[in-house]
Order: sequence, then structure tokens, then C-alpha cells
Amino acid sequence: MTSSTAVTAMAPRDAGGAVVASVRRASAVRMLFASVLVAAFASAFAGVFLPLSSTESFTVTPIVGVGMALLLVMLGQLGRLRFRVGRGTVSVSWAETAFILGFTFAPPGWVPAATLVGVAAAWLFITWLNGQRMVADVVHLAASLTLGASGATFISYVIAGPAASVDSRRTQLALVAGAAVYQVITLGLAVLTLTLRQDAAPMQVAVQALHAKLPMFVGNVIVGLSILYLLVNGPVWLIAVPVVLWLLQRGYRSHLRAEEEKRIWAAFARATRTLNGSTERAVAEAGLRGALDVFGARRVEIEVTLSLSPGSSGASLTSVDKNPIGSSLGLSAGVVADGGLPEDRRYAADAWERASDAMPGPVITRAMTVGGAQVGDLTVWLAEPALPAAQDELAVSAFADVLAGALHDAAARERLALLDAQVAYEGAHDPLTGLANRAALLSDGDETLKSLNPDCPVAVLLLDVNNFREVNRTLGYRAGDAVLRTMAERLIDLSREQEIIARLGDDEFAILLPTVAAVTDSSTPLQEVPSPLPHALRRAREVIDAVGKPVDIDGVRLVTEVAVGVVVETAGCAELGELIRRAGVALDQAKALNVAVAAYDSNHDPTSTDHLSLPAELLDALTADDQLILMLQPEVDLETGAPTGVEALIRWNHPRRGLLTPDSFVRTAENGGLLGPFTRYILDRALLAAAGWAAAGLDVPVSVNVSARSLLDVTFPAQVAEALRRHRIVPDRLVLEVTESLAVSNSTVVDEVLDALRELGVQISVDDFGTGFSSLAFVTRVVVDELKVDRSFVQEMADSPSAAAIVRGAVELGTRLGARVVAEGVETADQRAALLALGCTSAQGYHFSRPLPADKIVPVLQQMTAAAPPTILPLRVDGAS
Repeated sequence: MTSSTAVTAMAPRDAGGAVVASVRRASAVRMLFASVLVAAFASAFAGVFLPLSSTESFTVTPIVGVGMALLLVMLGQLGRLRFRVGRGTVSVSWAETAFILGFTFAPPGWVPAATLVGVAAAWLFITWLNGQRMVADVVHLAASLTLGASGATFISYVIAGPAASVDSRRTQLALVAGAAVYQVITLGLAVLTLTLRQDAAPMQVAVQALHAKLPMFVGNVIVGLSILYLLVNGPVWLIAVPVVLWLLQRGYRSHLRAEEEKRIWAAFARATRTLNGSTERAVAEAGLRGALDVFGARRVEIEVTLSLSPGSSGASLTSVDKNPIGSSLGLSAGVVADGGLPEDRRYAADAWERASDAMPGPVITRAMTVGGAQVGDLTVWLAEPALPAAQDELAVSAFADVLAGALHDAAARERLALLDAQVAYEGAHDPLTGLANRAALLSDGDETLKSLNPDCPVAVLLLDVNNFREVNRTLGYRAGDAVLRTMAERLIDLSREQEIIARLGDDEFAILLPTVAAVTDSSTPLQEVPSPLPHALRRAREVIDAVGKPVDIDGVRLVTEVAVGVVVETAGCAELGELIRRAGVALDQAKALNVAVAAYDSNHDPTSTDHLSLPAELLDALTADDQLILMLQPEVDLETGAPTGVEALIRWNHPRRGLLTPDSFVRTAENGGLLGPFTRYILDRALLAAAGWAAAGLDVPVSVNVSARSLLDVTFPAQVAEALRRHRIVPDRLVLEVTESLAVSNSTVVDEVLDALRELGVQISVDDFGTGFSSLAFVTRVVVDELKVDRSFVQEMADSPSAAAIVRGAVELGTRLGARVVAEGVETADQRAALLALGCTSAQGYHFSRPLPADKIVPVLQQMTAAAPPTILPLRVDGAS
């Protein structure tokens, strides 16, 4: 018997980038086919014309010898057996026996031609009996065996020599060597063809084929030599040859069957180990691959009828998923559904694209059931029947049972996963609107806050629909639900990246703004940092405008009005639950005031504990180095731009509440017994900064705000004197700004303290002039060096004649009192020009400079001084200067 390639294992049907490799393999197979064909015909044609003499043992004419060789080749091929190698098949026949006998009967040069004709005739007869057309396969097989016969003939003739005797040792050795060459060439061509078509490892294919073929090769050579021996020495015993051949044929078939069964069950074990996927698709993919490997099938289909979704009674699917689930095999999966029936999901895999004239195998379909429940069907298209049909069906049935259990388990796991996902979704979402619920907002919101920088400003908007109960009472609860769904849709459309929108219950919604930009505008006081609150308020108004658009509910056109509570804090200030509570306080305030938006104010929060903890926290801040921050803002000459002073401003970088302005904690210092340490702390920091720019050659005074309660302390002048001495600052370079109030105006102690400060040489300034109760009485009783016009008059003087009159009056009063007049809050060039027109000489505001840290104030002052034009005094007419 010899090995030959059954050309039924075509190239894999690849997907995506593997198509290029498939095309290349197909091209290589065609080149191999052409090369083998040309070489076979050339060797057969050349052998006919070579003057090679046959052996001397048998006296038959050349024509009879060629005929006998041709008949032997045909009989040897008709007795062929086939076995699987990978996803291809290899044929084994009595070809070695036919070669040994044909070499002794026919002229050696005619053996290749006899092989070519005999193999072609035998296989054409086989395909005709099966009703198939395999012309290309037959030609390739005949050419391959012809090349093997040519090589075997050449080796045998070289070793045996011309006119060799059949019973000589040399001739027998030559025949064995020729049969071995025949085996090597035909097996090599078979391995090469299978390797190219299957893209398999050559060594693996060669080992599998040789393991099945080697015992048959040895038997074929022994049979051929034995028949020659009987022909020479005992022809009468040839009558037993058919029986021996029949027994050997059955032995060969049993050997191949045992090898095939061993291969199938080994592949079965490998395949079942892969059927443990967590999803139906994964199990189906493993099942397709396993069936192709186990049965060497050309196509496998798995149709799953088991419903995946709990309680599903039908599906209206109209599309088929064509995405490939494998690249080395032509795996594809699709879902089809019939109305009113559970979903049918069909997965299919083609191991190769079969030629149109290829021999088909049987189609076996087995139902997959678990405990009597239908799971689906497994259909296997066998490549060729290498086992009896009953055994094929038994193997397919066993594989279908294992696959059914795996699919059933995967479906159960998927149903549990779906139920878990459904429970998790329902536990985190509002069933009416699909928005996050309170629990999800608190969980996800806290995680978001933890992921942010603790100093990053965040905001929470709490919305409540006004008069929502009227909608429910008038139009019914279904209309109320429609209003809430519409509102949720509009909020989603308005949402931005990272924002979290939730329905907290009834008609209450919340929006978490994880990033809020700090905004500075003309309404921001000089003493305050840029605040994120304006941005949050604008966002709230955007929400109000979006949800307030008319909507038609049951034929009634409604306008949804909402009230919004806004709270802005830093991410590290509090948990989201506390921020929502504060937003609720602001919402209640908005409803109480009958306004659309209100911001949180701790003064209106009865449960706020900030006022209780703030004194202790302020005391800690006074001993810390990085919490109380000194900021400095220049005062400038309106005409030249030269610096005329610097105001010291204090801010508190609270570790929990973020950056706080003086309005948030000065009252705590006054009422909590911390005013003395607090004032000394600010005065010390301000004088330290003033000493810095004095050392740089800048003669500019520093202004420090002083609380009215500090002026009730008779020791305060001594404290100021000590601070001036310690920092070596000239007293007139310190300006103490006093906010004029009724308490200050009517206090005798204050007058004494102010007189002591003036005797010390410290300058006195009246801050926010014009806003107090008795400004004129105060400035006429107390000598002052500076009047600071409140920023509100500066902002309004362009549009308000009364505000302009107050500014003009302050300038005139300052001139009469011999005091400087400084305008606060100058932000535009028009305001600067208007102040100059009114006679004001100094001002401060963002138009000139923002508040700066102490380490950056000196370069700014130097730049202002350098940019100011020099002061030139006019000469007197008498020549004196």
C-alpha cells in the first residue's frame, strides 16, 4: 500500500487579514500541482523510450508485461483504504506490492507510464461508482504516484542492474529500496500538499501519516516479495494469495480504524475540556472547533433554541450577526427568530471550501437535550466516511450530549448574569426616568469627589418642581409621570461630561457638577478670591431655562417651573450627602423667598456646626504656617500710575472648607477671644512684607485693616509700636484702616487709642467711607490721613448722579481735611478717567493689579515705579526752585 493525498482538505476559509494568507496558500498549491504534473508526464514519457531490459526470471513479451503491470496498479488502487490526517484524508493502497511485481514483469522504463494510466483508470472508475466528478483530484493523485514510481524504478534499476535475476539477493534488495523510495516520494508529496492546504505543521502531518502507514508498507513489501518467491519456486501456492490478501486487507482496515478511533477520542477529550465557556457564544465557538477537530468535518452547525432572557417568549430580531468568531476557521454566528417562538441562534463553521467535484461525506444531525429539555441541534458534514456510519453517528451523538450540557450551563450562567445585571441596574436607577437614584448618586458621587483634588471646587444643584401636586391632582398621576420623564430627558440633554444627574424622589432632582470654574467679575470684592459660585448659579439658570420650555401633556400645554438650591464647596470639604443636605437648605430658602435660585448660606442652616468649630480651627490656623495667607494689592496714583500704597488682605486656606474670605471668619475672631492674636498675626505679616520692599528701595506705606474692637484695647498702640520696632519700619509707613461705624463714632476709648496711634506717627484711614451712620461726625472729630471711597459708589457713578456726587463730595472733603482720597474697586479705564475728572488722585482695583502674594509684590511695585513718569517741579519766577 502507498500513501496518497485525498484532495478534500482545501484551504481554510479565513476572515479579515487571513484572506491574504489563504490566497497565497492556494497559489502555492496550484504551483505544486503544475510542477508534479509536468514532472510525472515527463518521467513517464522519458521512461518509455529508455532501452532498459527487464528481469530474466519471467519470459513474457513487453506488451504482456506492461499490461500485467497496468492491471496490478489498478487492482492495488481499487483496494485502497483512507484515514484522516488533521482535517484532510490520506489514501493507502497496495501500490508497493504492485510496483514490486510490475517491475519484474514489464520493462522498467514502462513502469511510470503504467502507473500513470493505471492509477487514473482506477480512480476514475471509483469516482464514477460514487457518482462524483474528481478529475483534478484524480490527475493530481496519478501524477504524484507516477513520480513515486519513477523514483522507485530508477533506484531499483541502478541497484539491480540490467537483466537481473528475480531470486537474487541483489534484486530483492533493489526492490525493497525502490519500494522505500516510492513510499518516501508519495508520502512527502502528500505531506506537502496537506501542509499547504491546511496551513499545518509539516512534522505533525508527517508523523501522523507515517504512524498509520508504516505497518502497511512493511506488509506490502513482504507480500510482493513472497508472491515473487512463489512464482519462481512454488506457483501452486499462489492459490492461497487471495485469501492472504483478504485477511491482510481486513487487518489493515482494523489497524486504521483503531488509529482513527484513538484519534477521535483523544480529540473528543481535548474538545470537551474546552466546553467550559461562561457564555453561549464561547461554548458554541469551542464546540465548532472541537467538532471540526474530532470528526475532521468539512462543516459544522450548532443551532441553539434555548432561550437566554428570563421570561422571554419571543423575539422580533430581524438582523443576523455576521461577525466572525474565528480567524483560522471559517467560523460565523447568526441569530434568526421566528415570530412567537424562542430565539434560534445558529452558529456555523467551515473547515475548508470544498471543490465542486469533491467527494462529500454523510450529514449527521443530532438533537441536543438536557433532562428532556430541547437545547438545539448539532449538524456535522463529514468530509469522507473513514468509519462506519454507525460509529460516526455514535460519536456525533456523544459529542452532542456533552455540548448540550455545556450550552445549558452557559445559558444558566448568562441568565444569572442578566438577572444580576438587572438587579444591579434597578438598584442604582430610578424606574420612571432611568436616571441614577439617591443611592447611586451618593455612591458614585462620593467616588467622584475622592478622585478629585481636595481643593477642586464642586457644586450640587437640587431641583424641585413648583406646584407639581397640582399637575397630579388635575391631570392625574400618569401626566405627572410624563412631566418627570420629560424633565429627565431635558436634564440628560443638558448634561456635560462627568456630571451626575439623579432623581432623589417624587419631583426632586439633583445634579453633581464635579468641576466648577472660578469666575471673577465686577461684583467680586477686592478682598475676595475668584469664586466658583457665579458659574454654579449660571448653570442653575441654564437648567431652569431648559426644563422650563413648554411641553404638551394629554393635550395640555404646560410650563415646568422649578426652584434650585445651589451649594458650592471644595471636593475635600464634605461628603456628598452633606452637600445634598446643604443644597436642600438653599432650596428651602429659594422657595421661602419665592425665587428661582438660591445659594447655600450657613446662616440659614440651623444644623450647621461651622460656627461651633471655627474658633478652634482659627486658633490652629494661627499656629500653622500655611493656612492664613497674606495677599497684597497696590494703590496707585491715577495720573502717573506710580504706587502710593499697598493694602494687606488676609485669606484662610481652610483644610476642610477651602479658601475663605475675611467675611467668613473675622466675626469669629472678634467674638471668640482671638482678636488680639489674629490682629498681631496680620500686622506682623504685613510689616514683614513692607520691610521687604523697603529693603528694595521702595518708599511705599502698607495698609492694614483694623477691627473696631481692636480700637477698644488701650494696649493696642503699644502692640503696634513693638511691631514697628521689631521690623524697623518708620511709623508713617503704616496705615491703619478703620471701618467707620456707630460703635466707633461714639466711643471715648477709641478716640484715646486713635490719638495714641497718631502720636506714634501711624497714619489713620477711614475704609468704606460714605457707608457708615455718621461719617462726617467721625472725620471732623478724629484727624484722618486718608479716605477710601467705597467701591459701590465707584461702580455706580457712571450711571448714578447721586453716586457721582458722593465721590465728588468725598474728594472735596479730603482736600479740605488735607487727607488723601483713594477710590476702591476701579476695574475699567473709563472709571479711572471719571475719577480723574472728579479730582481723585489715587485708586486701587483690578484695573491696576490683582491681590498678589508677598513674594510677588516687590517686582510689581518696581515695575510700576519704573513705568511712572518723573515728577518735575516748575521753577518759580524769581529763580528759586
